[in-house]
Amino acid sequence: MNAELHYRTRIISSLAEIGQPAWDALLAAQADATPFLSYAFLHALHESGSAAKDTGWEPQYLTLWQDDALKAALPLYLKYHSYGEYVFDWAWAEAYERHGLPYYPKLLSAIPFTPVAGSRLLAHDDHARRALVQALQALQETAQTSSTHVLYPPDAQAQTLAEAGFMLRSGVQFHWHNEGYRDFAEFLSTLERKKRKNILAERRKVNEAGITFRHLRGGEAGEGDWRFFHRCYRHTYAAHHSTPYLNLDFFLRIAADMPQHLLLTVACRDGKPIASSLVVYDDESLYGRYWGALEEVPCLHFETAYYQPLEFCIDNKIAWFEGGAQGEHKMARGFLPQKTWSAHWLAHPSFADAVERFLEREGGGIDDYLSELNERNPFRSCD
Repeated sequence: MNAELHYRTRIISSLAEIGQPAWDALLAAQADATPFLSYAFLHALHESGSAAKDTGWEPQYLTLWQDDALKAALPLYLKYHSYGEYVFDWAWAEAYERHGLPYYPKLLSAIPFTPVAGSRLLAHDDHARRALVQALQALQETAQTSSTHVLYPPDAQAQTLAEAGFMLRSGVQFHWHNEGYRDFAEFLSTLERKKRKNILAERRKVNEAGITFRHLRGGEAGEGDWRFFHRCYRHTYAAHHSTPYLNLDFFLRIAADMPQHLLLTVACRDGKPIASSLVVYDDESLYGRYWGALEEVPCLHFETAYYQPLEFCIDNKIAWFEGGAQGEHKMARGFLPQKTWSAHWLAHPSFADAVERFLEREGGGIDDYLSELNERNPFRSCD
């Protein structure tokens, strides 16, 4: 019997229709959940208007129910552009346009603006997860959309999607692993001499500029701290001639609803704050997220967004620091390459064939790139 027949399918446009207790109970059953999947984080994105229909992210969460019990869910959006995804399909959209076909809207399962791997097929058990995949297949066959994309699933879920007919695409991120270091100096001692010397020089420049730091866990930061952080965040986007995705209301919401997962680092000179970074963390991992500065100070970005959080990981015995999308420069600071996945289904057979051939070529290039990166390991040889 088709597993889906055991469940009632609902499309949810607001997490408020589910409620935090039911959503959190579902998350508790996931092996690969992150703070970004929490009700607090996702609901803040939607309710603040940062990820909403007006900004091209229309929530269409796919959910499975038994009576009134939530058994499975897929964070899902009708997407009207490809901004804020970090898995780039602009060339696919342009190819559709050249042939007079609409690429948008598309179905997208992702955490908006957040290139962090984690569970996407949320389910209480394998039976419900299989049913969720079947429900997604049924939805994409009937939806008036060009395609379905699932970004940054964990390895096992990527393979599940591949078995369901999705094409897999690989990418590269850079993650730091805490090998049980006693302090930052012990971590530095494991790096090649040149890398170690460069980091010490960068930190010395910041120190000689008279920069000091305040570290505020979410519950310790006041509204003024968040307003200052958001000012830095907006200023840095403006300096790059870009528009920030997230508004102050979003940051104030997560500060109120998930402070246990947030750390603000504020850089000060002569007692005046000039820069700030925000990271998200749990017991196992720390995720580099947002940074901004009002003044230019050499190496301040590396210190505020990398070295200060690395020390926090060491002090709090956090095993992993995920540095976010792209950034080969992170390797010189002890971050090593990790393969990531996305899964893609295109309704148009000819375009699906073309994309499949492209992904085969691209996947070979990614594997070669990973091999090249691994040959440039920044750590000292154990020989």
